[in-house]
Amino acid sequence: MDRVRTFPYLRQDFAASLVVFLVALPLCVGVAVASGVPAELGLITGIVGGIVTGLMRGSSLQVSGPAAGLTVLVFEAVQSFGLPALGVIVLAAGLLQLAMGALRLGRWFRAISVSVVEGMLAGIGLVLIAGQLYAAAGVDAPLSGTGKVAGIPGLLADAVSSPSALASLALGASTIALVVGWSRMPERVRAVPGALAAVVLATLATLAFDLPLETVRVQGLLDAVQTPALSEFGGLLSLSLLGTVAAFTLIASAESLFSAAAVDRLHDGPRTEYDKELMAQGTGNTVCGLLGALPMTAVIVRSSANVQAGARTRASRVLHGVWLLLFAALLPSALALIPLPALAGILIHAGWKLIPLRSLVPLWREHRGEAVILVVTAVAIVTVNMFEGVLTGLALSVAKAAWDASHIKLEVVDSSPDGVRARLSGNATFLRLPKILDSLEALPKDRPVALDLSGLHHLDHACRKALENWAERHSSADTEPVRLTRDDVVTAAP
Repeated sequence: MDRVRTFPYLRQDFAASLVVFLVALPLCVGVAVASGVPAELGLITGIVGGIVTGLMRGSSLQVSGPAAGLTVLVFEAVQSFGLPALGVIVLAAGLLQLAMGALRLGRWFRAISVSVVEGMLAGIGLVLIAGQLYAAAGVDAPLSGTGKVAGIPGLLADAVSSPSALASLALGASTIALVVGWSRMPERVRAVPGALAAVVLATLATLAFDLPLETVRVQGLLDAVQTPALSEFGGLLSLSLLGTVAAFTLIASAESLFSAAAVDRLHDGPRTEYDKELMAQGTGNTVCGLLGALPMTAVIVRSSANVQAGARTRASRVLHGVWLLLFAALLPSALALIPLPALAGILIHAGWKLIPLRSLVPLWREHRGEAVILVVTAVAIVTVNMFEGVLTGLALSVAKAAWDASHIKLEVVDSSPDGVRARLSGNATFLRLPKILDSLEALPKDRPVALDLSGLHHLDHACRKALENWAERHSSADTEPVRLTRDDVVTAAP
């Protein structure tokens, strides 16, 4: 009875933890392999996300671990700075998240434009799909996003003449088909997550038909741990490495807090405390950095599986981390049986789900500017890189917000042979100067003009000078100068 009182939802949480473990296992391994790091590092991040971050307050039902959304960025970082520097980058990002949480900046991440976040995820999804097509064929992918996309026709053409590449692609395609079709299976069958079932069946098919496919390389959990050496911290003096740290921090934090908002809509339990959740993510990434593992974020796939499986408290996500630890410690050799094309298929499916195809057309119809931001952000990530692509999206979002906030209207209040009274209202900024001046130039020049500025909420310096210059030169020689009025103050042009 005491146990029931202490853990009233233990049964529900225990069952949910098993479901989340089965969902997380293939994704942890697949994300690590796609990131160009040992598979065990993905499991380490999943373990830390479950046991360390899972014990902390913030979002009670959200599950953290390695995410497909950071795969491209991690791969670029490992290629640029080497695997030993990964721990330093993740550690620095975790410490920044802790600082931002302590400064109560977590809630401000909700101010980031949804279009930027969706564009970021779409760009990641496109690069991930393109890169994993090469992995599915068993060949090395080009390093750049544009190179990956441009090389796909050649990849498919070469695969036709290679039996091993065809077998590899067929296994990857079968994995995708099985994951997509798993939702149509009977309810009892769907108790096993589709990704796990696809990987298990692909592994069995590889063994049964003795297919010549590359499998996951295993080196052991403890051997995979790489605590950053002191010499690696000197890289923090490099602007390029600091930029990567900033990108890790921004993207991991935004993805985690957006995921928290989505998870809150799935249940009726306690709402997310955003600053505490940011500190929980920072703590997890700090530990992952010390272990040289992958960065973590909250993952909506695992989190939604946790809620749908009936989890009620943090215990479910902590237990899922325990199951990952037991698997990595007791059954590491099982990883060596998994064919890489199967993991590539899982990640291609994950990348496809990152692209918001369903919402793009309605967004274009209703908010065309936001759709442009989404598309430009995604294209910039594919053609340039992750960090600059996100910065491009943020810059466009700020510019659009400034443009939208600078609405201004010119209204002619009274027009008669004796004079014209007009009124400007809204926000007069330099962004709207062409529209303002075009409207003012249309006012008659042969009659006295009184321009009321009291309806302006904001008048910047550039607009003030432009209005004064217009007032000086607008009226004809035999007409009274333009009068500018604002807050009962009258200014007559000389």
